[in-house]
Amino acid sequence: MTNPLEKPKILHVETVARSRLFTVEAVDLAFSNGARRVYERMRPSDREAVMIVPIIDDHLLLIQEYAVGLECYELGFPKGLIDAGESVHQAANRELKEEVGFGATQLQTLRKLTMAPSYFSSKMNIVVAEGLYPEKLEGDEPEPLPVTRWPLSEMMTLLEKGDFNESRCVSALFLVREWLRQQGRM
Repeated sequence: MTNPLEKPKILHVETVARSRLFTVEAVDLAFSNGARRVYERMRPSDREAVMIVPIIDDHLLLIQEYAVGLECYELGFPKGLIDAGESVHQAANRELKEEVGFGATQLQTLRKLTMAPSYFSSKMNIVVAEGLYPEKLEGDEPEPLPVTRWPLSEMMTLLEKGDFNESRCVSALFLVREWLRQQGRM
């Protein structure tokens, strides 16, 4: 059962910080119970992203990519922004070709996830890619991304790896496991 909450009124929005990539806003809110608060958030964007879970020969394909926020390399699924005019599946196929060197003949969207919705408007579409064939596109990565093959039969042991930590990747792993179970493949 849901609680019929009334959305707070936005009284004022002000830019408080800006960088090359991010704009931070202060949002003055009035709640229906009379409480007032100022929240900070990243300026909302309509652009969504895609994360691809590639499956080939009963293996997952993962990449290692430098995560500057953690100052280390992380193991995870390929991902990227959806360009203007692209569908989710077009973006998934492009990112797969850029980051892994494969295209896909079968793409299935599993779910759209949010990340820290109190601060970000980001939305990540989780897509399974199968029917893979070799095809490479030039991407925007500063270095080649090493590709790791991981057996589907041991997919949950990824959780034991010290470099498989991103919450969206972990969520995608569970979503794919359930999707495979529903198809009788696990």
